[in-house]
Amino acid sequence: MKILVTGGSGFIGQALIAYFTQQGHCVAALRRGSTTPPYWQPEQGLIDLGGQHFDVVIHLAGENIAKGRWTKKKKAQILSSRVQGTRCIAEYFSQAQNRPKLVVCSSAVGIYGDRGAEQLNEASEQGTGFLAQVCQQWEAALAPVVDAGVRVVNIRLGMVLGAHGGALAQMLVPFKMGLGCVFGNGEQYMSWIALTDVVHAVAHIMADENLSGPINLCSPQPVTNRQFTKTLGRCLHRPTFLPLPAFVAKIVLGEMADALLYSSSRIIPIKLIESGYRFQHATLDSALAGCRT
Repeated sequence: MKILVTGGSGFIGQALIAYFTQQGHCVAALRRGSTTPPYWQPEQGLIDLGGQHFDVVIHLAGENIAKGRWTKKKKAQILSSRVQGTRCIAEYFSQAQNRPKLVVCSSAVGIYGDRGAEQLNEASEQGTGFLAQVCQQWEAALAPVVDAGVRVVNIRLGMVLGAHGGALAQMLVPFKMGLGCVFGNGEQYMSWIALTDVVHAVAHIMADENLSGPINLCSPQPVTNRQFTKTLGRCLHRPTFLPLPAFVAKIVLGEMADALLYSSSRIIPIKLIESGYRFQHATLDSALAGCRT
């Protein structure tokens, strides 16, 4: 197939491009800051594919939510980069003469908000808070291409774990120094997924034409922050220290601390499970097995 990827230089994008290229598909990255097709300028609503047609569009582009304090300007960038870019993709391909068979758009389990120990799935009510609002508008921006009859999947990603990028790569340095710690009381749930399973789940979604709408991409075994911390510490043979109080993290990180470190999401990927997807790393121990390197 011919596959177009936005956000191709990112942690997940690079993995998807490498995998699908290895599988023999023709993969192109939709680039910004270029005048050679395929490129785009989402702020202007411009996409130039140079006359190419694609079977699948995988849209991952968006401002990094974990980089920098959430100032008013930063929050506006987080929202606009997702909604503007997604609307640009949706409007372009809804009007294209040769529409793709499938559009896969990144989203996040943050759409459910902070829900404590409540077990949630794709049928659960959406939550409140800044990240939930971003995700809701992000997914809603796909309406034009949905209305055009294209199969659309919103992959609601949990924390993606891979040794060479993403959240885990940032955690490894302090943990290897013996500075890993539990956040607050450690009872908040963390919904996570191994990068390998993200790649194979997207391939599974592409192959199963019955899958559409929101799909949770996270392990069927979410863990508490305390369980995650202890498991990673054990994997690295390093101690984990006393809890980091929420007020300390909030002084350093501001609003982002509550949303990313102390918010609880206990998400189950019901649609993936029911469609027959088999996780390569269903347990956290399995996902972290290679983190020593």
